[in-house]
Order: sequence, then C-alpha cells, then structure tokens
Amino acid sequence: MQTALGMRTPAAPEPPVERPQYELIELFFFAYRDFVGDPDRTLEQYGFGRAHHRVLHFVERNPGLTIAALLDILRITKQSLNRVLKELLEKGYVEQREGLTDRRQRLLYATPRGRALAVDLACMQTKRIDRALAECGAGTEAAAKRFLAAMIEPADRPVVAQLAQHDDDLESRS
Repeated sequence: MQTALGMRTPAAPEPPVERPQYELIELFFFAYRDFVGDPDRTLEQYGFGRAHHRVLHFVERNPGLTIAALLDILRITKQSLNRVLKELLEKGYVEQREGLTDRRQRLLYATPRGRALAVDLACMQTKRIDRALAECGAGTEAAAKRFLAAMIEPADRPVVAQLAQHDDDLESRS
C-alpha cells in the first residue's frame, strides 16, 4: 500500500507466536539430520554432497525432466545447479538428451549407474522410515503423510503431490 506521497507503508507485523514449538522444531531438525546422514556418508565416497543427492533423486524419479523444471523443484540458482549437474554428467550418473519437439531443450535422465546410486540412497532412507513407522504403530504412515503435506506451502501442494505420486515399479523404467 502507498501513501499520498508515494511512500510505501510497512505491512502490518504478524502477531507474535505465543510460544515457539521448540520440541517439534528440534525433533524435526534431528530427524532430518539422521535422515540425510545415512546417504551423506555414502555420497562422500563418490565426492558428492546433498545437492548431488537431490538432483539425482528428482532426475531418477522423473525421467526426461527439464532443467527449468528441476530448478523449480529445488528452488536453487541456475549457477548452483550447473555446478552439481556438470559433475553428475561428467561422472556418468546423469545424461542429457535433446527434446523431441524442441532440440534446444535439455532433458535429463539418470544413467543405469545413476539410477543404481539413487535407488541405493532411497533404500537407506526407506529403512529409517520403515523403522520409525513400525515403532509408532498402525495408522502412522497416513498421519505422517498428512503432517508432512501440511508443512508444505498450500500453493505448492498440488505440484508436490504430483511429483510424489509415481509408479514405484523401478523395473518398468529400465
């Protein structure tokens, strides 16, 4: 909003949170630390980090993904993506193909080597998830999915839901 003099008025401050959810914040932090820690140790052996993991995960899960779509998913700069993608391409974990209708378009695919690494990393994380779900009991998976979906910005939920709903039969993509 602008005043008669053309100056912007500051937005009304949000009301203060009565009490921060420290316990949940810290549990979330430590759960994430351990969730990515297993793959981190494996990625170190390849000279890769978490950014490589994220790129490889989404390329493997979405064969033919465009660079623009990957940038939208990861919300990172093109410069950051280029550095990581260059390494994955050079080391043979990802390949780039021309688009069928637009030859300027670069489509990304995991190579067999990249697919194997991505699946290995996902299996590590799946073991941790499965253990946690088993410890929490019946009905936990649906509640966990609802909670995590609710943590996502409402406007982003349809896109995330579409990305998360894939055929999990890996052999059908060989």
